[in-house]
Amino acid sequence: MKLGISTWGMPTVPIDVAIRHIAQLGYDGLELTVLPNYTTRLSSLDRAARQRIAALLQEHSLGLPAIAAHADLLERDPQLYAQELGQLQAAIDLAVDLAQGDALPAINTTAGAERGRWPEVKSLVVDRVGEVAEYARSRGVVIAIEPHYGSAIDTPERVLELLALVDAPNLKVNFDISHFDIVGLEIEATVAALAPYSVHTHVKDERGRYPDFEFLIPGEGDFDYVTYLRAMKAHGYTGFITVEISNMVQRRPDYDPLGAATFSYQTLADAFTRAGIDRA
Repeated sequence: MKLGISTWGMPTVPIDVAIRHIAQLGYDGLELTVLPNYTTRLSSLDRAARQRIAALLQEHSLGLPAIAAHADLLERDPQLYAQELGQLQAAIDLAVDLAQGDALPAINTTAGAERGRWPEVKSLVVDRVGEVAEYARSRGVVIAIEPHYGSAIDTPERVLELLALVDAPNLKVNFDISHFDIVGLEIEATVAALAPYSVHTHVKDERGRYPDFEFLIPGEGDFDYVTYLRAMKAHGYTGFITVEISNMVQRRPDYDPLGAATFSYQTLADAFTRAGIDRA
Protein backbone atom coordinates (compact mmCIF):
# COMPACT_ATOMS: atom_id res chain seq x y z
CA MET A 1 0.00 0.00 0.00
CA LYS A 2 0.99 3.64 -0.44
CA LEU A 3 0.15 6.86 1.39
CA GLY A 4 -1.50 9.75 -0.40
CA ILE A 5 -3.47 12.91 0.26
CA SER A 6 -6.34 14.55 -1.59
CA THR A 7 -6.15 18.19 -2.60
CA TRP A 8 -9.78 18.33 -1.42
CA GLY A 9 -8.40 20.10 1.65
CA MET A 10 -6.43 22.64 -0.44
CA PRO A 11 -8.99 24.54 -2.55
CA THR A 12 -7.02 27.81 -2.65
CA VAL A 13 -3.48 26.41 -2.67
CA PRO A 14 -1.67 26.70 -6.04
CA ILE A 15 -0.98 23.23 -7.40
CA ASP A 16 2.79 23.74 -7.58
CA VAL A 17 2.84 24.70 -3.88
CA ALA A 18 0.63 21.74 -2.97
CA ILE A 19 2.69 19.22 -4.92
CA ARG A 20 5.99 20.49 -3.55
CA HIS A 21 4.71 20.36 0.06
CA ILE A 22 3.15 16.91 -0.37
CA ALA A 23 6.36 15.51 -1.84
CA GLN A 24 8.61 17.08 0.78
CA LEU A 25 6.55 15.52 3.55
CA GLY A 26 7.03 12.07 2.06
CA TYR A 27 3.61 11.23 0.62
CA ASP A 28 3.65 8.78 -2.27
CA GLY A 29 0.93 10.47 -4.32
CA LEU A 30 -2.15 12.67 -4.39
CA GLU A 31 -5.76 12.77 -5.47
CA LEU A 32 -6.39 15.84 -7.63
CA THR A 33 -9.63 17.75 -6.93
CA VAL A 34 -11.12 19.53 -9.96
CA LEU A 35 -14.35 21.05 -8.65
CA PRO A 36 -15.36 24.64 -9.53
CA ASN A 37 -14.09 26.32 -6.34
CA TYR A 38 -10.55 24.91 -6.65
CA THR A 39 -7.41 26.36 -8.19
CA THR A 40 -7.39 23.17 -10.27
CA ARG A 41 -11.01 23.47 -11.44
CA LEU A 42 -11.61 21.68 -14.71
CA SER A 43 -12.33 24.88 -16.62
CA SER A 44 -8.82 26.14 -15.82
CA LEU A 45 -7.00 23.02 -16.98
CA ASP A 46 -6.12 23.73 -20.58
CA ARG A 47 -3.50 21.69 -22.41
CA ALA A 48 -0.60 23.67 -20.96
CA ALA A 49 -1.93 23.33 -17.39
CA ARG A 50 -2.33 19.57 -17.81
CA GLN A 51 1.19 19.20 -19.12
CA ARG A 52 2.47 21.29 -16.22
CA ILE A 53 0.70 19.15 -13.61
CA ALA A 54 1.96 15.96 -15.22
CA ALA A 55 5.51 17.34 -15.24
CA LEU A 56 5.27 18.41 -11.58
CA LEU A 57 4.08 14.96 -10.53
CA GLN A 58 6.92 13.34 -12.44
CA GLU A 59 9.50 15.78 -11.07
CA HIS A 60 8.44 15.03 -7.49
CA SER A 61 7.91 11.27 -8.04
CA LEU A 62 4.27 11.40 -6.98
CA GLY A 63 1.56 9.02 -8.13
CA LEU A 64 -1.91 10.14 -9.20
CA PRO A 65 -4.30 7.38 -8.13
CA ALA A 66 -7.54 9.37 -8.43
CA ILE A 67 -9.28 12.57 -9.48
CA ALA A 68 -12.09 13.97 -7.29
CA ALA A 69 -14.82 15.14 -9.66
CA HIS A 70 -17.98 14.70 -7.61
CA ALA A 71 -21.23 15.21 -9.50
CA ASP A 72 -24.89 14.95 -8.55
CA LEU A 73 -26.14 11.97 -10.51
CA LEU A 74 -29.62 12.44 -9.04
CA GLU A 75 -30.16 15.93 -10.47
CA ARG A 76 -33.74 15.99 -11.81
CA ASP A 77 -33.49 19.04 -14.08
CA PRO A 78 -32.37 17.78 -17.54
CA GLN A 79 -30.20 20.79 -18.30
CA LEU A 80 -28.52 20.73 -14.91
CA TYR A 81 -27.99 16.98 -15.14
CA ALA A 82 -26.33 17.46 -18.53
CA GLN A 83 -23.87 19.79 -16.79
CA GLU A 84 -23.19 17.22 -14.07
CA LEU A 85 -22.65 14.49 -16.64
CA GLY A 86 -20.42 16.80 -18.67
CA GLN A 87 -18.31 17.45 -15.55
CA LEU A 88 -17.67 13.74 -15.10
CA GLN A 89 -16.98 13.13 -18.78
CA ALA A 90 -14.49 16.01 -18.82
CA ALA A 91 -12.80 14.55 -15.73
CA ILE A 92 -12.58 11.18 -17.48
CA ASP A 93 -10.85 12.88 -20.42
CA LEU A 94 -8.50 14.56 -17.93
CA ALA A 95 -7.62 11.17 -16.47
CA VAL A 96 -6.47 10.07 -19.93
CA ASP A 97 -4.36 13.22 -20.32
CA LEU A 98 -2.73 12.73 -16.90
CA ALA A 99 -2.03 9.01 -17.26
CA GLN A 100 1.31 7.94 -15.81
CA GLY A 101 2.39 5.31 -18.29
CA ASP A 102 -0.29 2.63 -18.23
CA ALA A 103 -1.70 3.89 -14.91
CA LEU A 104 -4.77 6.09 -15.27
CA PRO A 105 -6.30 7.80 -12.23
CA ALA A 106 -9.76 6.66 -11.19
CA ILE A 107 -12.59 9.19 -11.20
CA ASN A 108 -14.15 9.57 -7.77
CA THR A 109 -17.78 10.64 -7.33
CA THR A 110 -20.73 10.10 -5.04
CA ALA A 111 -24.18 9.25 -6.42
CA GLY A 112 -26.16 12.17 -5.04
CA ALA A 113 -27.33 13.53 -1.72
CA GLU A 114 -30.65 11.82 -1.06
CA ARG A 115 -29.99 9.86 2.12
CA GLY A 116 -32.59 7.25 2.99
CA ARG A 117 -34.18 7.16 -0.47
CA TRP A 118 -32.26 4.30 -2.07
CA PRO A 119 -35.36 2.19 -2.88
CA GLU A 120 -36.96 5.17 -4.66
CA VAL A 121 -33.93 6.33 -6.63
CA LYS A 122 -32.22 3.00 -7.28
CA SER A 123 -33.26 2.65 -10.92
CA LEU A 124 -32.22 6.23 -11.71
CA VAL A 125 -28.84 5.76 -10.05
CA VAL A 126 -28.27 2.50 -11.93
CA ASP A 127 -29.08 4.13 -15.28
CA ARG A 128 -26.92 7.18 -14.71
CA VAL A 129 -23.96 5.39 -13.15
CA GLY A 130 -24.14 2.96 -16.04
CA GLU A 131 -24.03 5.85 -18.51
CA VAL A 132 -20.96 7.34 -16.83
CA ALA A 133 -19.25 3.94 -16.55
CA GLU A 134 -19.79 3.24 -20.24
CA TYR A 135 -18.16 6.51 -21.28
CA ALA A 136 -15.30 5.84 -18.88
CA ARG A 137 -14.92 2.29 -20.27
CA SER A 138 -14.56 3.70 -23.79
CA ARG A 139 -11.61 5.74 -22.54
CA GLY A 140 -10.02 3.04 -20.39
CA VAL A 141 -10.88 4.77 -17.09
CA VAL A 142 -12.26 3.39 -13.82
CA ILE A 143 -15.17 5.07 -12.03
CA ALA A 144 -14.88 4.94 -8.22
CA ILE A 145 -18.28 5.42 -6.61
CA GLU A 146 -18.07 6.59 -3.00
CA PRO A 147 -20.60 5.46 -0.40
CA HIS A 148 -21.30 8.51 1.76
CA TYR A 149 -23.34 9.01 4.92
CA GLY A 150 -25.28 11.84 3.23
CA SER A 151 -25.85 10.04 -0.07
CA ALA A 152 -28.47 7.68 -1.43
CA ILE A 153 -25.68 5.07 -1.33
CA ASP A 154 -24.77 5.13 2.34
CA THR A 155 -24.04 1.52 3.30
CA PRO A 156 -21.71 -1.24 2.09
CA GLU A 157 -24.73 -3.31 1.07
CA ARG A 158 -26.09 -0.55 -1.16
CA VAL A 159 -22.87 0.11 -3.02
CA LEU A 160 -22.37 -3.62 -3.58
CA GLU A 161 -25.95 -3.83 -4.89
CA LEU A 162 -25.17 -0.98 -7.28
CA LEU A 163 -22.06 -2.76 -8.57
CA ALA A 164 -24.09 -5.91 -9.17
CA LEU A 165 -26.91 -4.06 -10.96
CA VAL A 166 -24.65 -1.99 -13.22
CA ASP A 167 -22.30 -4.91 -13.88
CA ALA A 168 -19.50 -2.81 -15.40
CA PRO A 169 -15.97 -4.12 -14.89
CA ASN A 170 -14.62 -0.55 -14.65
CA LEU A 171 -17.03 0.43 -11.85
CA LYS A 172 -15.29 0.16 -8.48
CA VAL A 173 -15.49 1.71 -5.00
CA ASN A 174 -13.82 4.70 -3.41
CA PHE A 175 -13.82 3.42 0.16
CA ASP A 176 -14.02 6.15 2.82
CA ILE A 177 -14.34 4.21 6.05
CA SER A 178 -15.21 7.33 8.06
CA HIS A 179 -18.76 7.24 6.67
CA PHE A 180 -19.25 3.84 8.29
CA ASP A 181 -17.29 4.53 11.46
CA ILE A 182 -19.59 7.42 12.38
CA VAL A 183 -22.60 5.08 12.37
CA GLY A 184 -20.81 2.49 14.52
CA LEU A 185 -19.92 -0.17 11.94
CA GLU A 186 -16.86 -2.24 12.81
CA ILE A 187 -13.61 -1.79 10.87
CA GLU A 188 -13.27 -5.50 10.06
CA ALA A 189 -16.83 -5.79 8.75
CA THR A 190 -16.65 -2.82 6.39
CA VAL A 191 -13.13 -3.62 5.19
CA ALA A 192 -14.06 -7.25 4.52
CA ALA A 193 -17.08 -6.09 2.51
CA LEU A 194 -15.49 -3.33 0.45
CA ALA A 195 -11.71 -3.78 0.20
CA PRO A 196 -12.02 -6.39 -2.59
CA TYR A 197 -13.97 -3.88 -4.72
CA SER A 198 -12.00 -0.76 -3.85
CA VAL A 199 -9.70 1.05 -6.24
CA HIS A 200 -9.05 4.05 -3.97
CA THR A 201 -9.68 5.17 -0.37
CA HIS A 202 -10.13 8.17 1.89
CA VAL A 203 -9.31 8.38 5.58
CA LYS A 204 -10.28 11.05 8.09
CA ASP A 205 -10.70 11.12 11.83
CA GLU A 206 -13.99 11.50 13.69
CA ARG A 207 -15.58 12.33 17.00
CA GLY A 208 -19.08 11.22 17.98
CA ARG A 209 -21.74 9.23 16.15
CA TYR A 210 -24.19 10.23 13.43
CA PRO A 211 -26.01 12.61 13.57
CA ASP A 212 -24.01 14.20 16.41
CA PHE A 213 -20.49 13.91 15.02
CA GLU A 214 -17.68 15.87 13.45
CA PHE A 215 -14.90 14.91 11.07
CA LEU A 216 -11.37 15.71 12.20
CA ILE A 217 -7.81 15.77 10.90
CA PRO A 218 -6.18 12.32 11.18
CA GLY A 219 -4.63 12.13 14.62
CA GLU A 220 -7.13 14.46 16.32
CA GLY A 221 -9.58 11.66 17.10
CA ASP A 222 -9.33 8.04 18.14
CA PHE A 223 -9.81 6.14 14.88
CA ASP A 224 -7.69 2.98 14.97
CA TYR A 225 -5.54 3.38 11.85
CA VAL A 226 -3.29 0.45 12.76
CA THR A 227 -6.20 -2.00 12.87
CA TYR A 228 -7.60 -0.48 9.68
CA LEU A 229 -4.32 -0.78 7.76
CA ARG A 230 -3.78 -4.36 8.87
CA ALA A 231 -7.34 -5.24 7.84
CA MET A 232 -6.92 -3.60 4.42
CA LYS A 233 -3.73 -5.57 3.84
CA ALA A 234 -5.31 -8.81 5.03
CA HIS A 235 -8.19 -8.37 2.59
CA GLY A 236 -5.89 -7.80 -0.36
CA TYR A 237 -5.94 -4.04 -0.86
CA THR A 238 -2.69 -2.79 -2.43
CA GLY A 239 -3.52 0.76 -3.53
CA PHE A 240 -3.36 4.19 -1.92
CA ILE A 241 -4.55 5.10 1.56
CA THR A 242 -5.46 8.74 0.90
CA VAL A 243 -6.00 11.44 3.51
CA GLU A 244 -9.03 13.67 2.94
CA ILE A 245 -9.52 16.83 5.00
CA SER A 246 -13.26 17.38 5.32
CA ASN A 247 -15.25 20.55 4.78
CA MET A 248 -16.00 20.52 8.52
CA VAL A 249 -12.30 21.02 9.24
CA GLN A 250 -11.88 23.55 6.43
CA ARG A 251 -14.54 25.78 8.02
CA ARG A 252 -12.35 26.36 11.09
CA PRO A 253 -11.25 30.04 11.33
CA ASP A 254 -7.62 29.02 11.76
CA TYR A 255 -7.58 26.24 9.16
CA ASP A 256 -4.13 25.73 7.61
CA PRO A 257 -4.25 23.32 4.65
CA LEU A 258 -0.52 22.69 4.55
CA GLY A 259 -0.36 22.26 8.31
CA ALA A 260 -3.23 19.74 8.12
CA ALA A 261 -1.32 17.82 5.45
CA THR A 262 1.75 17.75 7.67
CA PHE A 263 -0.10 16.56 10.78
CA SER A 264 -1.94 13.91 8.75
CA TYR A 265 1.30 12.60 7.28
CA GLN A 266 2.84 12.22 10.71
CA THR A 267 -0.25 10.32 11.91
CA LEU A 268 -0.53 7.94 8.97
CA ALA A 269 3.19 7.34 8.45
CA ASP A 270 3.43 6.37 12.12
CA ALA A 271 0.41 4.08 11.74
CA PHE A 272 2.03 2.31 8.78
CA THR A 273 5.14 1.75 10.91
CA ARG A 274 3.21 0.48 13.93
CA ALA A 275 1.13 -1.78 11.69
CA GLY A 276 4.32 -3.29 10.30
CA ILE A 277 3.35 -2.43 6.73
CA ASP A 278 5.94 -1.27 4.21
CA ARG A 279 4.80 1.37 1.73
CA ALA A 280 5.52 -0.33 -1.58
